[in-house]
Amino acid sequence: MTWVLLRGLMREQRHWGNFTQQFAQAHPHEHIITLDFAGNGALYQQASATSIGAMVEQARGQVQQQQQQSEDKIKLLAISLGGMVAVAWAERYPHELQRMVLINTSLAPHNPFYQRLRPANYPAIISTMLTGTQRQREQLILRLTSHRSNAASAERLLNDWVHYAQQYPIRRRNILRQLVAAMRYRAPAQAPQVPLLMLTGARDALVGPQCSATLAHLWQVELRVHPEAGHDLPLDDPAWVIQQTLG
Repeated sequence: MTWVLLRGLMREQRHWGNFTQQFAQAHPHEHIITLDFAGNGALYQQASATSIGAMVEQARGQVQQQQQQSEDKIKLLAISLGGMVAVAWAERYPHELQRMVLINTSLAPHNPFYQRLRPANYPAIISTMLTGTQRQREQLILRLTSHRSNAASAERLLNDWVHYAQQYPIRRRNILRQLVAAMRYRAPAQAPQVPLLMLTGARDALVGPQCSATLAHLWQVELRVHPEAGHDLPLDDPAWVIQQTLG
């Protein structure tokens, strides 16, 4: 069996940090695949897709190259924008998937724009993404996505993220292309035809936790809430996230 881990906007597979190793230890008999969308990470020189559907095809192509057995069913663990890709994947190719775990995702038309991206963050996001330095951008992302990092660990993490950004610098036009993809995507009214679990952090400063609650109610699927974690749940409490994937 294969687990595929999908990150969100502007993030690459290295942003999973130690979570990937911990996840693999908890799933010793399963193949773990992490990947980068075009424009991110090792693929930073490519043009990002402007549709979620195109991102699905990119992900499927990478997975097919890395799968140990082509007939393996796939389990998806996806955060934020990656959750949109997971839902679109399930809509297009439900027969390929065994299970999905979505973390702090939000989907139009079911979630209003002011819940999908908290309005209080608009000025900082616009100014920092368009004119800020790499360090300022990564500082903002860390502040908005993590709720539990202490000062020492946050500084180490920030240094790692700045190094990633310097090694594989994401182009501003690719940031915009990914935003366009997210804005254009419209999720189906019906639940994905794949077993689905939703996770959310109650202290998410980027996306309103009510987005996950709305989707879980609409689709009649289980929602589990971490009372202290923020948007990047695998960063804030990796053990908790992994435990949910085992149940």
